[in-house]
Amino acid sequence: MSRFYARRRLSILATLTGLLASAALFDSPSASAALPTPVSAATARGYLAQLKVATENRTGYSRDKFPTWITVSGTCNTREWILKRDGTNVVTDSACRATSGSWYSPYDGATWSSTSDVDIDHLVPLAEAWDSGAGKWTTAQRQAFANDVTRPQLLAVTDNVNQAKGDQDPATWVPSRSAYVCTYVRAWVQVKYYYDLSVDSAEKTALTKDLASC
Repeated sequence: MSRFYARRRLSILATLTGLLASAALFDSPSASAALPTPVSAATARGYLAQLKVATENRTGYSRDKFPTWITVSGTCNTREWILKRDGTNVVTDSACRATSGSWYSPYDGATWSSTSDVDIDHLVPLAEAWDSGAGKWTTAQRQAFANDVTRPQLLAVTDNVNQAKGDQDPATWVPSRSAYVCTYVRAWVQVKYYYDLSVDSAEKTALTKDLASC
């Protein structure tokens, strides 16, 4: 039994209920909070060694197969919750929409005061997840992945940086801010390991190199 399914012996309903419960514990996340701390570099290297190496396959992919954003706490959907978590001095209205605050993007070091300049990045992109195993999941499992606020998978970043990243893996894209690369690749490996996703050979080579520098 894979790690992904071994960790999900409860029903899909129970899995999603657990996600919502985890989010509820952080109904008012600290304005200074950010990405959940990834595993250490040593642990990430151990995880990477266990990941299956396979050729990617995007056949049948559609972003619509990964429903976003779901309600995770009160009136907050996943995007709004991450904006609250990752921002500073964030003020929200009754619908949980951020009306003011500031957001620092660790990918490029920019700070923004408008949410229109901020995207919520799926650190392991949805298309990349599909390519490396999520195509075999149910829609409910893909929804849980796309809205995972527990693992280091969602992060508020500069919108055009996120768009430039697209669905690239670390073989072709890592943050331009070198101080964040180690955090990024540790998080990448942690998410792939937790969800039992594969890596391709170029991706594994790049991750091995970057983790060696951590």
